[in-house]
Amino acid sequence: MPSRPYAVLLAALVFAYGCQKAETPAPAAAKPALTVAAVAPERLDWPYTLTANGDVAAWQEAVISSEISNYRLTEVCVNVGDRVRKGQRLATIASATVAAELAQSRAAASEAEAALADAAGNAERARQLQAAGFYSRQMGSQYITGQATAEARLEAARAKVRADTVRLGQTRVLAPDDGIISARAATVGSLAQSGQELFRLIRGGRLEWRAEVAEADLGRIVPGTAASLALPGGGTVAGRVRAVSPSVDAKTRNGLVYVDLPAPGAARAGMFARGEFRLGRAPAMTLPQAAVVMREAYAYVYLLGPAGAGGLAKVAQAKVTLGRRLGDRVEIVAGLPDGARVVASGAGFLADGDLVRVTPAP
Repeated sequence: MPSRPYAVLLAALVFAYGCQKAETPAPAAAKPALTVAAVAPERLDWPYTLTANGDVAAWQEAVISSEISNYRLTEVCVNVGDRVRKGQRLATIASATVAAELAQSRAAASEAEAALADAAGNAERARQLQAAGFYSRQMGSQYITGQATAEARLEAARAKVRADTVRLGQTRVLAPDDGIISARAATVGSLAQSGQELFRLIRGGRLEWRAEVAEADLGRIVPGTAASLALPGGGTVAGRVRAVSPSVDAKTRNGLVYVDLPAPGAARAGMFARGEFRLGRAPAMTLPQAAVVMREAYAYVYLLGPAGAGGLAKVAQAKVTLGRRLGDRVEIVAGLPDGARVVASGAGFLADGDLVRVTPAP
């Protein structure tokens, strides 16, 4: 049995420990990591689009060249970018030599006409004299043959007149169709050669977008499908599918879709552009883009749990699959449970399991 002094000391220690334990402060209440707004997914009827890239090109580009050779250009009437009409004069080739040859041909034709008239008269007299017995049949045949020969020479002379008339017309280089001059190689004083390119003409001023579409998506596009083109310098151009290529490139596995651009605006042949085909409409479960966080190439949202003590709610990180985008909203294809409430903004500052204070969405 312990002595009295030891009992007193033990009682003092127990009393001191009890006092110290009573003075220990209670744990502090949990503080929210962030004050956030909640948003619910919204189902909307969105257009379904297919994105593609491609080049803007001329619908048809005509190469205009000289049809006669070794004559100098005396005048060039148009420049690159000029809009021309069918039959408009683009350039003039020296015509003095061709005009002289035409005059010579016409004179030869007149001479042939006179020779034919003389031969026809001789043949008629030979027929009359042969009927009267003054000419033998052989003599009459000679005059008749002479008439036929004169007729053939007249036809040849007239053909030469027509050919020289055509050559004289070819000294005027004319536009084969309405359009825009896209290139010019003609210069005053140069020697024109047959088949040598002088101008290039975008027929009708028509441009088209030649979009490259993956083979798996080609069947979803049909002639008449609406398209929208985003130009490199800004702005958009509306178009409509004219034709879908019947073949696919064996290397890229892409096929061409030809889109007419009725009002090309700032589009120019040779531009590279990105565009979309509008393939109809379909429902979409959407959220504001600010509610989606991209981390390590994956998309996440933060789901809000039920409110607890002090109005605080715990967030849970959920991986989602994204689909279409329209304006400031994005389609959630998978990963979002029914009836979920999602952190609308500031999700990038949260971690899984954080407590947040929820305020009404603006």
